Amino acid sequence: MKFMRTATDKWRNEIPGARWFKGDLQVHTIDDQRIVNLPSELPSDPRNPETLRQYARLFLQSVVKSEVQVVGLTPHSPYFDYDSRTRVSAVWHIVEEWNSGEDDDGNPFRDKIFAIFPGFEPSLREGKAGLHLLFLFDPEVGKQKYFEIFNLIMGGIQPWQGRGLRVSNRRAEEAFQDIQNIWENDRQVDESGTRMWNYIILAPHAESDKGLIGAHRGQVREQFDTRSISALELGDNQTPEEMLSNHSWLDSIMGMHRQTFFHSSDAKRLEEIGARHTWFKLSSPSIEALRQAFIAGESRVRIGFAKESKGALRPIADPPCVEASNRPWLRAAHVGDGASFFGGVDENARAESVIPFSPDLTCIIGGSMTGKSTLLDGLRVRTDAPLPLDESVKSQVLSRALKKFRAKSPKIKLDCPGRDPTASDHVRWPAQFFAQNELQHIAQSDSAIEHILARLSSREMEGIKRRHDKLLSLDHDLAELAENLDKLDESVGEAVQACLRTGNAKRALDAFSEAGVDRLHGASNSFGSWEETARNVQEALVSPIDQIVQSAEEIELPVRANLPLKLRSDDPIDWRKMNLKGRKEQIVKSLGALAQEIKEWSIDIDEVTSHKRSIKDTLRLEVEQELAVQGYDANKLTEIQSLTRQASLFPSYAKHRDALLNQVSESEQTFTNLLKTRRKIVVDQRNAFSRVAQDVNRQFGGRIRVNRADNANNAPLENFIAGLRKSGVTRWWNDNAGTLNPSPETLVESLDSDSLDGMGMSSVIQNTFKECITRSKRRELLTLRCPDRYDLEWRMDNGSHRPLNELSGGQRVGILLSLLLETVDNRPLVVDQPEDEIDNRFLFDTVLPALKRLRGRRQVIVATHNANVVVNGDADLVIQLDATAQHGKVECVGAIEEPGVREAIVRIVDGGKEAFDLRRRKYGF
Repeated sequence: MKFMRTATDKWRNEIPGARWFKGDLQVHTIDDQRIVNLPSELPSDPRNPETLRQYARLFLQSVVKSEVQVVGLTPHSPYFDYDSRTRVSAVWHIVEEWNSGEDDDGNPFRDKIFAIFPGFEPSLREGKAGLHLLFLFDPEVGKQKYFEIFNLIMGGIQPWQGRGLRVSNRRAEEAFQDIQNIWENDRQVDESGTRMWNYIILAPHAESDKGLIGAHRGQVREQFDTRSISALELGDNQTPEEMLSNHSWLDSIMGMHRQTFFHSSDAKRLEEIGARHTWFKLSSPSIEALRQAFIAGESRVRIGFAKESKGALRPIADPPCVEASNRPWLRAAHVGDGASFFGGVDENARAESVIPFSPDLTCIIGGSMTGKSTLLDGLRVRTDAPLPLDESVKSQVLSRALKKFRAKSPKIKLDCPGRDPTASDHVRWPAQFFAQNELQHIAQSDSAIEHILARLSSREMEGIKRRHDKLLSLDHDLAELAENLDKLDESVGEAVQACLRTGNAKRALDAFSEAGVDRLHGASNSFGSWEETARNVQEALVSPIDQIVQSAEEIELPVRANLPLKLRSDDPIDWRKMNLKGRKEQIVKSLGALAQEIKEWSIDIDEVTSHKRSIKDTLRLEVEQELAVQGYDANKLTEIQSLTRQASLFPSYAKHRDALLNQVSESEQTFTNLLKTRRKIVVDQRNAFSRVAQDVNRQFGGRIRVNRADNANNAPLENFIAGLRKSGVTRWWNDNAGTLNPSPETLVESLDSDSLDGMGMSSVIQNTFKECITRSKRRELLTLRCPDRYDLEWRMDNGSHRPLNELSGGQRVGILLSLLLETVDNRPLVVDQPEDEIDNRFLFDTVLPALKRLRGRRQVIVATHNANVVVNGDADLVIQLDATAQHGKVECVGAIEEPGVREAIVRIVDGGKEAFDLRRRKYGF
């Protein structure tokens, strides 16, 4: 009966293209009833269909529990009742239950286990004990043909005799030919014209007496044609390195036939499934996908174990599957509406284009103008990734992105598994982009090369980044501190001047005090008081009293004022008692006497005042003479009040000055400490880069060499010298900078030690330079840092090394791309046509091996026209784009094992089958 596979989109929807699966390709079933027991929880009759169904379910559930997703069913016999005509087979019950059955939770087994390959492990007539080989098939081979092939390989011999495994009467090469004949004669094809089934042959327990190497006692090179073998199984506690160290000749044979190693459990109990396993990268649950994985073993097969320090194997801590990591990747870009080149168009209306991507290597192919660059540039702008520094490249990127990909604001959605859906596109998918020709321009950038080198070593990357950020922070802090110190210097200068001024005032007052200024001050005050009293007496008494006397004298009484002519008895006034005239005369007389008394008193006061003046003048003369002796100008006596005010400020000014000086001292110490810290970090950074350089030299076998040029990025120092605006100093720099390559600190040290002649300065230039370097300029010079430059060199065929800037554009791009691929950076890498200027030899020898080593570590998306990138680079997903004048679309998508994808690769990047065949014939391959 023909096997009909039940389709499922689950795996492709989760991860487009080839993806990593945990596989165990050697598992026995109860068909080997001599060595495999029926699980105790099942009924005892294995021929009962219900028992077989339950066993198949229990088997599949054990596979799910072990987290194995690719299984090879390899009993020594494919059926346990080989004497019966019905040929009951547990293998086939497992295959059918996987294809159409559901687990207890209602989910199909085919959505939990990616691939089940029916197979067997016959013992062929090789060596003394027979040769065990594993034969695996697509389920489409069907049960009857599966049995037919086994019987043919066994040559009609039943596999078991009692509890002993019997050896076929067919030799391995005869069995290989038998199965090849059956495959070639079977005309069953699917809708694409591809054969319905395929097969693969593996060599289990290769070193045992029944294994490929052990059966031939090391003579397998001469006695056995290994071309039909796809892979060799390692021993249970063995690594590939140990196998090759035991059999060094294997390396060349396996390299010639594109073979690789694998681990499997050889499980005879359900709980043993997956105990030994291998990681395989497959895009479809087919033998062709498994065959392609073994052919590309370097990038599509990973041994699932590593040696512990005690020598035992342990499962690897970082399996390559993207589900086990937190690295960012883009699963698909959805573009719809608007006028985007990828907006999607059906017959009636706009539709959505979905462009899928592998978490590892995606190759985008297509003819000219099909939108490869438009797609990548559009994603770059969409995610706000940094644009090219070169203006011409930047302009091209923006033109394609804005005018085609993002025309009229289409709806664009990026599907980034495991990332915060509310975060920005750049945070969810922080891809690193390189447009066409961009790497050429980067090859001229010292900082870009340093950035790439910094990410080459996992053990150094974090430290290098931390020190890089710290150096930038120190540069900023030193510059800021230098500026603050300059301001402090100005403030200190002002404070010192203020202290000097108030101190002088204080000292002048002290000198005045010693010269008797206090007595002079007292005499002056006394004189001033008396002088003011005399003035007040004159103004308030002397001058007014004379006026009063005169006024009194001038008063005239009426005639007969003393006595009326006739006294009347009724007159109220007693005129006889009044005597007005007599009393006036008495008043005038009294006022005259008072005026005389006041004048005499005023004369006495004036005499005292004159005496006080005499005392003051005498003291002033004495003070002036004493001040002259002490060197002070006597005229300063007039400023005594001002000096007194100034002198009173001296304590506060002195305190402020001292505080500023203390602040300067502390800041200068901080400045010195920062310089010391920066100096140490620079040394540590150089040591780290030296270790990275050693890793590069070792990793690339000396083909790429890294040299460090200390302080070579001297633009900061050059700008400083130019800013001095001294032609002689500038000329000295232009003549010597490239040779001496001094650091700013070295220049300061030479200045301080008066050894500038060692810097190539003439005495005249030295004097000019010294005049320019003020305290502030010296400090500014110390803040500068000239970063080191890291120069790449490539080893030529003649063994000599040539600097990167002397290589061709293609070689420069190839070296940078190789380094980019080797970095431990897990950010997605997107490169547009990197092969444009790289010759195929460099691509094959250097770039592609680096690309393969990235599997499971980093998403890489490459637009390319080169078949070597797609085929020899082992692309996990190939996207073929096609386009009309206005719109692009995904014409075909999948991995190379898929017929439509393989045809697209041959047609587009290999020039078509005819061109491919013609090249092959001309080469004579």
